[in-house]
Amino acid sequence: MKRRTALAALASLPAAASLPAFAQSTTKIVFGYTAVTDFASVFVAAENGYFKKRALDVELKFIPINSTIPAAVQADSLQIGGPTPSVFLQSVDGGLDHVVVAGAGVTSKTITGFGLVARAGSGIRKAQDCVGKKIGVPGLGAFLHVTFRAWLKSQGVDYTKVNFVEAAFPQHGDLLRGGSVDAVVSADPFMSRITDTGVGYVASYYSTFLPENQPTIIHVARRDWVAKNPAAAKSFREAVQEAAAFMNQPKNDAAVRAAIGKYIKLPPEVIAKVQISPPGPVVTEKQLTYWVDLMKDQGMLKTVPDVARLIAK
Repeated sequence: MKRRTALAALASLPAAASLPAFAQSTTKIVFGYTAVTDFASVFVAAENGYFKKRALDVELKFIPINSTIPAAVQADSLQIGGPTPSVFLQSVDGGLDHVVVAGAGVTSKTITGFGLVARAGSGIRKAQDCVGKKIGVPGLGAFLHVTFRAWLKSQGVDYTKVNFVEAAFPQHGDLLRGGSVDAVVSADPFMSRITDTGVGYVASYYSTFLPENQPTIIHVARRDWVAKNPAAAKSFREAVQEAAAFMNQPKNDAAVRAAIGKYIKLPPEVIAKVQISPPGPVVTEKQLTYWVDLMKDQGMLKTVPDVARLIAK
């Protein structure tokens, strides 16, 4: 019996030894997002199992204010987060060693899903009307704040004479209704809800002045996390790329909107109306350089970053 037991144990060794070759450990990632459709490719990747099939256990965590994402990534409460390019570059300029893992939405002149929404009765109709007014933005130094200031400057307005206050997207309607702000720089689906209720109106779809194919959101991680988890970082990017391909097929529009509605917590009738930014899963040096130049023009950077070092390979 002892001999048979020993032989049986030996016979089982090749099979046991082969198990690690087939087993694939799962990497846990907490991902931080804000309430905008630019994160659609991540939502689709989660809903379609693109992360799971790459052995990634991705937990999506809602973050109210975009500008707080880099600090959460640094603290490791998020492994990957989606700040706007300007928030990311400011955090790097401030000393955080973060890198871009993937991209999210990009600009398009066909998109009118964000703009300047003025309070009913405010009289704001053009850039010059913003001088001396209080305007809410969903993150000081974030995408909408920076691009709106660039638009004001292009219209001959000194943006330092505008009083900007930070306000999360879900608060925009209430702030306008209560008169706490004169206008907000907002985005769908919140912009549509404001205009549908009559609380405010779109004074300008200023976003159409932006060049095509510039990232609105980028997915970043700590450099040391990427160094320790290179396969996971690559797999995350590949999952988002697969989701982008899914999004680019018109037949999948309903599924994409359902994924957005699930994570932004808005009803189907609202989600059905919003425009969805085109996905841009890969971020290039040229795209980051555009943002560096824009921010330098607004005096937002103390140094000029080496953009090549800011993109994970």
